[in-house]
Amino acid sequence: METVIDKFLRYIAIDTQSDDSSESQPSTAKQLNLSKLLVNELQQMGITDTSLDEYGYIMVTIPANTDKKLPVIGFIAHVDTAPDMLGANVNPQFVKNYDGNDIVINKGKNLVLNTKEFPELKAYKGQTIITTDGTTLLGADDKAGIAEIMWAAEYIINHPEIKHGTIKIGFTPDEEIGRGVDKFDVQRFGAEYAYTMDGGAIGELEYENFNAASAKVSVQGRNIHPGYAKDKMINAILVAMELNAMLPVNQRPEFTEGYDGFFHVIKMNGTVENADVQYIIRDHSREKFEQKKAFIKNCVDFLNKRFGEGTLTLEVKDQYYNMREMVEPHYSIVDTAFKAMEMTGIKPLVKPIRGGTDGARLSYMGLPCPNIFAGGHNFHGKFEYVPAESMEKACQVILNIVKLYAE
Repeated sequence: METVIDKFLRYIAIDTQSDDSSESQPSTAKQLNLSKLLVNELQQMGITDTSLDEYGYIMVTIPANTDKKLPVIGFIAHVDTAPDMLGANVNPQFVKNYDGNDIVINKGKNLVLNTKEFPELKAYKGQTIITTDGTTLLGADDKAGIAEIMWAAEYIINHPEIKHGTIKIGFTPDEEIGRGVDKFDVQRFGAEYAYTMDGGAIGELEYENFNAASAKVSVQGRNIHPGYAKDKMINAILVAMELNAMLPVNQRPEFTEGYDGFFHVIKMNGTVENADVQYIIRDHSREKFEQKKAFIKNCVDFLNKRFGEGTLTLEVKDQYYNMREMVEPHYSIVDTAFKAMEMTGIKPLVKPIRGGTDGARLSYMGLPCPNIFAGGHNFHGKFEYVPAESMEKACQVILNIVKLYAE
């Protein structure tokens, strides 16, 4: 059998970056290049019930090989990589038998994974670390998860002595832009419970996540020749900056952790006449989440009173909610994952996701779906890396979950 690392390297070689400015689904046609490859590989494994639909969803069924009545379980990952950083021409680097010191990922650009800023590196001393070359992201989010699911599927097919119920596999597009399950047919997928293999460091097990919204603000300025602008000009750029300054500094991502929520400005552009600024709003508490949305609205209202009604236009859209409410009534699925990790020799780290997964929305669509580590760190940027051993352990966790449900 091909190793999980071999699969991973083949998958990250394919550019699958999604595009939040596109209205199509999938948002980029290039995501289908990987999806078609995965379908072909699954069929070559001998899995005949494999489909890729017009929206880019892959749904797969591995039939039960036992007469016992067992729950139908699923494993899900996403094919796209984040628009935040280039995802083409990925050139992975291997640091074998890592010595616990800083890792130079690009000498020419003076890019270093240093243990002062990334102290978690030291936990992987003696292991093989796969990094970027400093010019692209790596793609472990979520091609590590895809590789792990694909490896486990192949192993299960090749080892019929492992008794199991019906297993479902799902691969989605556009997760990174919040549209991963917009047209996902939960009923057609047919699982009672599922797990997204989309977490970070080894041991992570998550069943609660941020409530999430996007906020887009358009500013209509008034451009007047600067020599004659007194009491007439409204500089849209400065109004946008003033709005940003009104948001609490201590509620920015770089100052928050754990259950802290935040306002995060992700894009700003404009001229004196027109400016646009985009935010994402996050909080684990639904009450605080609603307060944050109300706060930015109040800021916009205040500035409209100051500069004139209609100067700022705000559009807030909820993206997903905290899955905890939907998962807790089925807590046995969390317990099963916890036990599967212990069986693999991993200490489970149950923590809230400081982000979201397809599983968050799927849980509200009737498919309870906790999140399991895929092994990577520093997603969405040039400092992304994944220890090879973490991916190998994730494969074993999948197999152990399958075995536990068959008991």
